[in-house]
Amino acid sequence: MARRFDADFPGLLYCGRILRARPRMFKPAARPESANNDTVIAAGVKVEGDFTSAGNIIIDGEVSGTLRTDMDLVVGPEAKITANVTARNARIAGEVHGNLSVSERAELSATAKISGDIQARILVMEAGAVLNGRCAMGAEAAPVHIPTPVLRNRPVKAES
Repeated sequence: MARRFDADFPGLLYCGRILRARPRMFKPAARPESANNDTVIAAGVKVEGDFTSAGNIIIDGEVSGTLRTDMDLVVGPEAKITANVTARNARIAGEVHGNLSVSERAELSATAKISGDIQARILVMEAGAVLNGRCAMGAEAAPVHIPTPVLRNRPVKAES
């Protein structure tokens, strides 16, 4: 005769010497997709190239190339970005060299230094933030043209 130890070991059935797991009656609860979808580039980390994420991006290191997210971008005060950036919302506290295209809200803290054009529905700038570039705001703001970099192969001169 099998004895159950459900109080101490839920899911196990004791049959002499054999421990077996009971079959699952329900599927495990599904996690929401955005539960742990943040990408963090920590201080001291350097990333080069095209960087795309469906979730939030938090940058405290260095990024160069292009940067795209469907969600929010947070740039820490020590971060340095040399890239064209596309995001839903952006909170900038570090340096950005490149154009920003933000579909909702862009916030520039007092330590932010931007060298490039900004397109955003809403732009919030704290006193002390530096912006060197053009700004287009509002729902009908004209999109900022972000040129795609062109890589050209150049001939190498032979040394004699």
